[in-house]
Amino acid sequence: EGMAPPQRILFPPEKICMAWQQTQRPGAGLHNLGNTCFLNSVLQCLTYTPPLANYLLSREHSRSCHQQGFCMMCVMEAHVNEVLHSSASAIQPWTVVNVLTRIGEHFQLGMQEDAHEFLRYTVEAMQRARLSGSSDLDISSQATTIVHQIFGGSLRSRVTCLSCKAISDTYEAFLDIPLDIKAVSSLNEALEDFVKPEQLDGENGYKCSKCEQLATASKRLTIHRSSNVLTVCLKRFDAFSGRKISKVVQYPEYLDLGTYMSQAAGEPLLYSLYAVLVHEGYGCQRGHYYCFVKASDGRWYKMNDASVGLCDIKTVLCQRAYLLFYAR
Repeated sequence: EGMAPPQRILFPPEKICMAWQQTQRPGAGLHNLGNTCFLNSVLQCLTYTPPLANYLLSREHSRSCHQQGFCMMCVMEAHVNEVLHSSASAIQPWTVVNVLTRIGEHFQLGMQEDAHEFLRYTVEAMQRARLSGSSDLDISSQATTIVHQIFGGSLRSRVTCLSCKAISDTYEAFLDIPLDIKAVSSLNEALEDFVKPEQLDGENGYKCSKCEQLATASKRLTIHRSSNVLTVCLKRFDAFSGRKISKVVQYPEYLDLGTYMSQAAGEPLLYSLYAVLVHEGYGCQRGHYYCFVKASDGRWYKMNDASVGLCDIKTVLCQRAYLLFYAR
């Protein structure tokens, strides 16, 4: 495969269960504790990620956790169990809010934050928790934690020298895929753009190690190993101005990732939508976040802070989504 095999498997992949192991009504809503809608909506999307919820509901982690002090996996386990077992219509997510600065030291209670950034920091904090005490692990072994087995995949960047046709491959792990949406109107178009070959020439030429010259080359990014859960961020906020791209970008309930893979074997690689996170307003640090999730009963619910309401797939598919969550 071109990537070094892991020296250690930290979590056996066959133990990951993609379907809900227990069916129940949707859990509690989350009270807003002062501009915490970004945190509430991300937590709800993670709570309804079936393989993660199955693992956290089993309490397998806390039974074997020896970590002193802050452990994001223990925090998430406590939170998910509280939400899904609560008889209240909404709970206060202090379990997570109390450790906000441990998740990311720049996060401040009372300040609106970017939901995508909070998602990244939360997943990375869970990953660090699963790696604690294993500092000497090779990169491939680090990708065998339960966190990476759920959210992680790898991208291949292939550079082809157009002079001597030499090929150079590099690989990079991902936990989510951010996609440019400036020039597209659908998720599929954004993915096509993502894997479209890019020409390297002129000042941006490629120093080919085989023909030893600055050559024109073609560079193409593809998904090399797909993740069990695919998280896509539609880049709605301009990195420089912070202004929002508010246009409609269509996304399907069922997504075939097959054509965006390194080995496009023609086999469909089907994913099913289970959560959509929406931002309302003008900038990522302003406005309001809420989400739609598919619960274990197979029905869709709108989660807007403390409110939990039943809705239909048609409503879910016509949102101006910011984050999309798909599961295999």
